[in-house]
Amino acid sequence: MWRETFVAFEDSLAAVMVVGDRLVTGTHFTEGPCMISSNTEQTFGQINFAEASLGDKRRTKRLVDTADLMARRPGGTLPQKLNNPKDLKAFYRLMHRDEVTHESILDPHRRATLRQIKACENPVLILHDATELDFTKHTSLENELGQIGNGKRRGYIVQNSLAVDSKTRRVMGLFNQVLHHRDTVPAGETSAEKRMRESRESLLWLQGTEPLAADRKLIDVCDQGADTFEFLEHEIHSGRRFVIRSSYNRCIMIGHDDDAKASESTNLRTHARTLPSVGTWTLSVTSRETKVSPRKKGKKKTVKRVAREANMAVSFAAVSIKPPSKRSGKHGNRPLKVWAVRVWEVDPPEGQERLEWFLLTNEVVATFAAAYRVVRWYECRWIVEEYHKGMKTGCQIESPQFTAEERLQPAIALISVVTLTLLEMRDASRRADAKTRPANEIISDDYVSVLSAWRHGEIRSAWTIHEFFYALARLGGHQNRKGDHPPGWQTIWKGWNDLQAMVAGADVMKKLKRCG
Repeated sequence: MWRETFVAFEDSLAAVMVVGDRLVTGTHFTEGPCMISSNTEQTFGQINFAEASLGDKRRTKRLVDTADLMARRPGGTLPQKLNNPKDLKAFYRLMHRDEVTHESILDPHRRATLRQIKACENPVLILHDATELDFTKHTSLENELGQIGNGKRRGYIVQNSLAVDSKTRRVMGLFNQVLHHRDTVPAGETSAEKRMRESRESLLWLQGTEPLAADRKLIDVCDQGADTFEFLEHEIHSGRRFVIRSSYNRCIMIGHDDDAKASESTNLRTHARTLPSVGTWTLSVTSRETKVSPRKKGKKKTVKRVAREANMAVSFAAVSIKPPSKRSGKHGNRPLKVWAVRVWEVDPPEGQERLEWFLLTNEVVATFAAAYRVVRWYECRWIVEEYHKGMKTGCQIESPQFTAEERLQPAIALISVVTLTLLEMRDASRRADAKTRPANEIISDDYVSVLSAWRHGEIRSAWTIHEFFYALARLGGHQNRKGDHPPGWQTIWKGWNDLQAMVAGADVMKKLKRCG
């Protein structure tokens, strides 16, 4: 439900943007580790990978050059990204070097991201989330990869940590990435054995934060999967701030008094629902309209998705979370002092499910402004969901055909960093100059020519960024009517994939014409 709410909110800001096959060279973008800045001649590859330690300067140069090529054409398979056979072969040779590992590729980008964090004047959100990469069809890797999905497929659970400016929502970089193998759990595993097993997935949240400094400027933002007592305790002692969506109606004591009386013990959600609202606001949402199925006793089913304005309220309280009676992780036995923030919809329309979420944070919450700030931080978590769509749908990160895991992993790291260009291009579409700035400043002329010819029957080289991406959305099925929401990721990617095919066809026609 939270996702449905804030996807609509994010889309209301502006159209989603995708990258073309040319590296950004404009002077109006905010400088970041994945962009070319207005005061430097560094390329995308140089900014992110020039400091890579691969045992030979020539390898580092090849990595930089390959990253630049991929940034210009991030969509499609490896042969489509690197459409010159010499470049593709050079990339394969690079990936087959023992010095080229997942960490050696990610490390220089992480350092570039860290420089951006230090230079940023605003608090920086670290958005943590996991996604699955499916390599089941890579039969040569079957015995090297872990279980995913229902256990019948093979691949990685990938824990990503994105750094995002809390004020501008600009993506600064991929601060960490963990490639996890899900083990086959032995039958009859006891709770104590599970707690000691280093491969349990609940530890991914802790592993994702390992490179982070103890700095209150950093704010870890996580979904319900991170709501374990072990991770909450870790975060409280981390020296950073955090916002975690609560998954359980935990046992708590009201307030932060170490000598709280037993009579003040209650449950988190029970107590939060007794608290009065401290402020309200209106939120544009797209939610499910449900009705009771006459065939299934009392069971509700989704009828359709409805766009509406929701009246939201927020409340907060200082609470102390009691340790669980049955330990499921490595943690202490002292209560954890946090603030609970409840967000809910006031009087939802008939047939609509009430929107309601509970957030846990170590940010001091004593006013409506502080509570709303925590809510806004959590809203940004969906940027990492968009990033995962870009990885799999846009950059096709599951397509590389490597036969050894140690060759696949550095390719995953490289494509993961290239994916960030898609989010940064989306940010460009949200700027005030999107309706006046020429599209060919950030998109290849070929893409502008082909799409404008499809849309208008003639080439319009003077198209703006706004015109280009709304035409791209129309190609993906968006109707661009006055009452329509701005196009979302799925629509944009449908249009992008079709445009890729159209440009490829145009390239072939050019070659045939040159051949006479």
